[in-house]
Amino acid sequence: MNTALDHMGRQAKLAARRLAGLERATKDQALLAIADALLEQQAAILAANEADVATARANGTGAALLDRMLLTPERLAAIAADTRSVAELPDPVGEVFDQTSLPNGLRLHKRRTPLGVVGVIYEARPNVTVDIAALCLKTSNAVILRGGSDIAQSVAAITTAIQAALQRVGLPTEAVQSITDPDRAVVGALLRLDQYVDMIIPRGGAGLHRFCIEQSTIPVITGGLGVVHIYVDATADLERAVPLIFNAKVQRPSVCNALDTLLVQHEAAPRLLPAVVRELCAAGVELRCDPASLALLADQPEAAAWTMRPAEPDDFGTEFLGLVLSLKLVANLDEALEHIATYSTGHTDAILTSDAAAAQRFIQAVDSGAVLVNASTRFNDGGQFGLGAEVAISTQKLHARGPMGLRELTTYKWVGEADYVVRPG
Repeated sequence: MNTALDHMGRQAKLAARRLAGLERATKDQALLAIADALLEQQAAILAANEADVATARANGTGAALLDRMLLTPERLAAIAADTRSVAELPDPVGEVFDQTSLPNGLRLHKRRTPLGVVGVIYEARPNVTVDIAALCLKTSNAVILRGGSDIAQSVAAITTAIQAALQRVGLPTEAVQSITDPDRAVVGALLRLDQYVDMIIPRGGAGLHRFCIEQSTIPVITGGLGVVHIYVDATADLERAVPLIFNAKVQRPSVCNALDTLLVQHEAAPRLLPAVVRELCAAGVELRCDPASLALLADQPEAAAWTMRPAEPDDFGTEFLGLVLSLKLVANLDEALEHIATYSTGHTDAILTSDAAAAQRFIQAVDSGAVLVNASTRFNDGGQFGLGAEVAISTQKLHARGPMGLRELTTYKWVGEADYVVRPG
């Protein structure tokens, strides 16, 4: 038994009981105090982050990952502003829904309650420390955080600021705790801390998700792994499709809702592909093309300036997390649906069409957490969906699916009220 972790779990459970009875005003006060503390302790947080980034750079970490690790005064100010925004969101805890009255006089309803203690395991992004802590506090959940070893100093400094804010407003500092021990065995121990932790949320690569699923004795919500598709049919407004596809691929290619595979109906390809590829390649996108799309593009006058090559089998079904896009021409909606069913991870898939029947069929047939019609896949995000923020994007079907905002960090209890009703024999 890891006694330090066991103590952390026990304290988190006690803190969760305290949080469960808090009024919204108290929780919002804590969130505002956290935002202030992040800025007050900016020097210590940035110094810790600078040390993490320097170590990662010396170890040969790539530029994209270094950027995800990096905190700056501007980024820290934005994190503080986001924390204040969470304070402005409605509190779902205590919400009453599904009310009914039975003939025997029993009045029933469901009442939204906190999950209890949430364990979150994440990699490379120190801002997640604040995001998760804020959402958990708003929903009266205690949280145990375990950031990647590459951001351990950043996480420790941020957690110190958060706990100072909690102490300032009279809340238990154990409501937000971080594991800074770099030993991977501690992650395994956290996954088996089921006497205290009620849910595990991993945020990272496929290896982390698989490890959590296989090792945890606690329910796990997986997500964030997105092999994302857009299908363009012959009726789409091709002129407006070009900037939409560009946005989905290029705006932020390292995130889970960025486009990975573009499927284009044959009839639309001669007009769409040269225009969209011209924009994508100018932005540095490398294309992995099926034979039909490669032949069409190779005949274009600008082809020599475009970075493209024949697609390998693994190029379909890959989450690129960078400026790489696989491209395939399909005969019709049926072929597009078959391709998506084969390769999708159930994260985000979209159709561009002017055919209402095709749109409805796509919505019905595609089994993903978010299915979009004539909209960029980049919209699958808690903030963009009006949730204010998210703890993760779930690709599961139980408990929560898609962006997990405040409501998804709660469960419910049945409440029955009556006038001394007795169940008949």
